[in-house]
Amino acid sequence: MTETYEVIVIGGGAAGLSAALVLGRSRRRTLVVDAGEPRNAPAAHMQGFLTRDGMPPAEFLALGREEIERYGVELVRDRVVEVAEGFAVTLASGRVLRARRLVVATGLKDELPEVPGVAERLGKDVLHCPYCHGWEVRDQAFGVLATSTLSVHQALMVSQWSKDVTLFLHEVAEADLADDDLRRLAAAGVEVVAGEVAELVVTEDRLTAVRLKDGTAHAREVVFTAPRAVPRSGLLERLGAELTETPFGAYPVVDATGQTSVPGVWAAGNAVGFGEQVINAAAGGYRAGAAINGDLLMADLDAAAGV
Repeated sequence: MTETYEVIVIGGGAAGLSAALVLGRSRRRTLVVDAGEPRNAPAAHMQGFLTRDGMPPAEFLALGREEIERYGVELVRDRVVEVAEGFAVTLASGRVLRARRLVVATGLKDELPEVPGVAERLGKDVLHCPYCHGWEVRDQAFGVLATSTLSVHQALMVSQWSKDVTLFLHEVAEADLADDDLRRLAAAGVEVVAGEVAELVVTEDRLTAVRLKDGTAHAREVVFTAPRAVPRSGLLERLGAELTETPFGAYPVVDATGQTSVPGVWAAGNAVGFGEQVINAAAGGYRAGAAINGDLLMADLDAAAGV
């Protein structure tokens, strides 16, 4: 027989666990399905989360799982492969479940530049977010590996944490940079280096330089780069959710609580946007959980009252 839950949360990161916590405390039979692929897994610590600043992401998630368990929320390590009509949820293991409401908190995947050393050093001295890691590497020699003309903005941002910043254009042509951007880069003291990057040089487990394909090497201690964001929006697409295109991928159109255009389906965390940090994702999950509880309550009361 198909198991039925009031709410199934797809994704067990900060957003999914936060939604599940609210729902569990609201006495809703809730299941979290988690594939165990958090976006911030390469990072040793997370920053900027009040009272949790510096906590390892794995420890944060472990505490979250313990908290939802106190309220009877179930968690299964599995992957949702399909959601059919009536919110029949099929897992990779073959288990079939049914839900009255869904929370999609599947996040996104980062695709890194295919430059030797980038993937290997990610979360150490290859970083993407100055708000997440800027303080820890402040005043070091920064490089910014461009992935598009938007990397100009990243180079300008990281100049807040170091006055020694070099923007490596890599496969971006200098002619593609706007005149205003070039003036801003000059005002910020950011050096611009044209030419394709061949590799990051690592010496004794430390990044020491960025080497171009022409053989020249530029001493650097930290490299920031903007990965290509690939939203895990397949389930939302198949459910018929309205999506909107952004420079960072297509994300669902949601209201203030995270409700999508599909009745009964909410989204939270990086499933709704590229820039949702852990603290934002947790807040989004909370809002979704509270909205869903209210939605279920009113639906049941209306049914009982014949409204």
